[in-house]
Amino acid sequence: MQKDGNQISPRIILGVTGGIAAYKSPDLVRRLIERGAQVQVVMTQSAKTFLSPSTFQAVSGRRVRDDLWDEAAEASMGHIELARWADLVLIAPATAHTIGSLAAGLAGDLLTTLALATDAPILLAPAMNQAMWSKKAVQENRTLLESRGIRFLGPAEGEQACGDQGPGRMLEPIDIVNAVFEAPVQLPSEVLKGLRVIITAGPTREPIDPVRYITNRSSGKMGFALAAAAQQAGADVILISGPVSIKTPAGVNRFEVETAKEMYESVHQRVDGSDLFIACAAVSDYRPEIESSEKLKRSAKNLNLELVRSPDTLASVAELQNGPFTVGFAAETQNVTENARMKLIKKNLDMIAANRVGPECGFDQETNSLRVFWKNGDIELENAPKSVLAKRLINLIAKRYVASQPKQSPSQVI
Repeated sequence: MQKDGNQISPRIILGVTGGIAAYKSPDLVRRLIERGAQVQVVMTQSAKTFLSPSTFQAVSGRRVRDDLWDEAAEASMGHIELARWADLVLIAPATAHTIGSLAAGLAGDLLTTLALATDAPILLAPAMNQAMWSKKAVQENRTLLESRGIRFLGPAEGEQACGDQGPGRMLEPIDIVNAVFEAPVQLPSEVLKGLRVIITAGPTREPIDPVRYITNRSSGKMGFALAAAAQQAGADVILISGPVSIKTPAGVNRFEVETAKEMYESVHQRVDGSDLFIACAAVSDYRPEIESSEKLKRSAKNLNLELVRSPDTLASVAELQNGPFTVGFAAETQNVTENARMKLIKKNLDMIAANRVGPECGFDQETNSLRVFWKNGDIELENAPKSVLAKRLINLIAKRYVASQPKQSPSQVI
């Protein structure tokens, strides 16, 4: 994303596919540019049945890309550079074929190839006959893509080119542009700009004696991935971590703790003035009531430890007046949905991310999957490398955070 003074100049790839709604896309290009965006149009071969590339070149000021095998553009792996260039990929119109191709992970043309290659958010503005839109296959593809972090804009309802009535019309260009610029989650380098975020990560250790302790299997990888994603999204990030051997993400302020009590104290020393609190750490629920000052010797056949509850950092932050938007985690071995919803309500959280853990999932793994819950909704984030999953979760948290903020009246805006 480029800036001109204080003006954000997002770089947007506009994918145009083969539907009659493509006639709206030149106006969409014009409106995006009026809002300061740089727009690179990528057309499918079917789209050229409805409009000429020269139309888009005239309104965008850029040569249209339409061929994965364009020797001039691809001499230096141009489609990869294009995928890296984008702050946002917007496909409008998005046909049923394109939606299905993205869901299946196909790379049959330039547009679907760069959609697979990019790390930028992807928005789809569907356009198709109402009967097509209602088909189970299309709706299942939509659900799958949403679980991967792809956002749908529309479709709208109304009269269609074929004469049918119902959902399937592409949103009007002005509505698409407003959605792009009014939802900061769509601009990854600005998604958490100006916000202060506290993230906890890793396990805690509760000492039994000078050489033994109670702990858990948390590696800290998910929490550190979230810290990196939040920092890349423009946030001022404080990472409070239990004992792990992971390099601190660039630009992140890290504070190390060992016990649940130290985690509680470190968070509360820094939580004032924070906007978001993401409790990813696996904090010990219980600790030994008495810590022996000397190593316990192996003598008696049985050793009994009296355990007492550790302070609950997550619940205490959620109880703060004017406290931060609070996101918890629930690592469960069974009844994941039920236990996560119960924790969301019991601890008065804004969101909770839940996952199943066990010998082959969750802890100590390079990948993870999450089901995220909030008061009136939930979404599945499918299995992916933790770095990728963290970006999806940060985008989702940002979206819910923005939705939670009170709306300003015109008189309140300076």
